[in-house]
Amino acid sequence: MGKNIDDLRDPKFWQAVAAELIATAILLSLCVGCAIQWNPPYTPSMVQLSLCSGLTVATMIQCFGHVSGAHINPAVTCAFLVTRKISAVRASMYIVAQSVGSIAGAGLIYAVTPFGSRGSLGVTSLGPGVSIEQGFAIEYLITFVLLLTVFATIDPDRKDLQGSAPLSIGLSVTIGCLFAIQYTGASMNSARSFGPAVIMNSWQDHWIYWAGPVLGGITAGVVYEYLFSAKTTKDTISNCMLASKEVELVEEKVSTV
Repeated sequence: MGKNIDDLRDPKFWQAVAAELIATAILLSLCVGCAIQWNPPYTPSMVQLSLCSGLTVATMIQCFGHVSGAHINPAVTCAFLVTRKISAVRASMYIVAQSVGSIAGAGLIYAVTPFGSRGSLGVTSLGPGVSIEQGFAIEYLITFVLLLTVFATIDPDRKDLQGSAPLSIGLSVTIGCLFAIQYTGASMNSARSFGPAVIMNSWQDHWIYWAGPVLGGITAGVVYEYLFSAKTTKDTISNCMLASKEVELVEEKVSTV
């Protein structure tokens, strides 16, 4: 509770929330804009869409990483919350900001694109013959890979990291898109799917683009933190158990009052 109150009182917290909103709006505007099918017929290639998504994510992390961590993705935020890297209030406000930013970004592209070329405005949907279960599994898998990359890249105890962290994360988005665009549109980001769905009022199978990425991201975060972190697994588990004992002691004290 104290951490939540501290966040609300800190001006930098609100700066971070604003950064999440703006970064997500930019991400959506560029990714949705890239997906527009112009008339006369021009269909962007899978490589074009993948590179646009991956490089935009890398760019936004480079721009806003020092401000908010540049989550720009509810799956990232939820994974950070579950692994206790951010407070509940920060996670909640980040997801609100990401959702508003996604609507703003998609709405901007809707406004500046000629009516005949708007099409579906980049709404993510299942590919031909792809079942709901298959779509969920694909979104779970590609977001798992993305978040595994995120956690491995930001691990403060690793000494072998070289090169650009934003680019590494951006490339994980790119390979996810190259693999899964034909399956599900390769969202791996609930905000990426939410904005276009709101603007176009298109909600078919939309829950997949929340459940798959969020659960895949949380799984990846927990797996990395407690199995593959540069910290010894023994210390990590011990810390987790000690934290659990502290919660139990607090609950016991409360129950005796």
